[in-house]
Amino acid sequence: MDRSRSSPLGRGLVHVALLAYTALCLAPVLLVVVNSFKSRRAIFAAPLTWPDASSFDLVGYRTVLGQGVFLNYFINSMIVTVGSIAAVLLFGAMAAFALSEYRFRLNTALGLFLALGIMVPIRLGTVSILQMMVAARLVDTHLGLILIYTAQGLPVAVFILSEFMQGVSKDLKDAGRIDGLGEYTIFFRLVLPLVRPALATVAVFTMVPIWNDLWFPLIVAPGEATRTVTLGAQSFIGQFVTNWNAVLAALTLAILPVLALYLAFSRQLIRGITAGAVK
Repeated sequence: MDRSRSSPLGRGLVHVALLAYTALCLAPVLLVVVNSFKSRRAIFAAPLTWPDASSFDLVGYRTVLGQGVFLNYFINSMIVTVGSIAAVLLFGAMAAFALSEYRFRLNTALGLFLALGIMVPIRLGTVSILQMMVAARLVDTHLGLILIYTAQGLPVAVFILSEFMQGVSKDLKDAGRIDGLGEYTIFFRLVLPLVRPALATVAVFTMVPIWNDLWFPLIVAPGEATRTVTLGAQSFIGQFVTNWNAVLAALTLAILPVLALYLAFSRQLIRGITAGAVK
């Protein structure tokens, strides 16, 4: 056993490092949330202080919520995000099940090919993707964004889920086959319930980059009818004047769905991450 891990000093250093990293990640988020409740003058005069009676102001939230169109941005983001997560989980789980359960020629090569999607950023193919979207008449549509994000999330989903599915008891699956269950029934009723922590992990890891993405909504779906919440927040940023109260309020509201997803799947997420670390 590593003595640095078992000693109090080693554990203390690990906790200090984790706390420092947590503070580094949460500080920008906290800064945005705190300043969203301040007046414009207070934001620039004292951005690192908490709002008090003189600086507290909800003008940013009144501006954002007063625009009915901003609610449509949230709906668009929810449609794209939920649709993309559903497609990634379904097709990723099916591909992972096939790669882990069946042995065929080029099985390893296909797994490595899918793993390349983790290493190669999808934004490198922006021009080709835009050309395909134009040819398929999917520009300014939710389906266009869903297809892009599905392709973006599949490599990670297959990589994570295949590791978990290899740990599912082969005897359990063989017993189901002996009882006359088909492969689809085994997949949906036996395998998927046993890998729920992995599914929750993939869902969270997939949602965050999709919900926060600005690149593809700006290029593929910049229209008013399909604009997402991150792209909608840019409408408060002008060339000469920026409504910082509205920008910070919009970003704070955009954090809520991600936070709600994490709270809903936190237990499954932690189980999935810890089990993946053991694997």
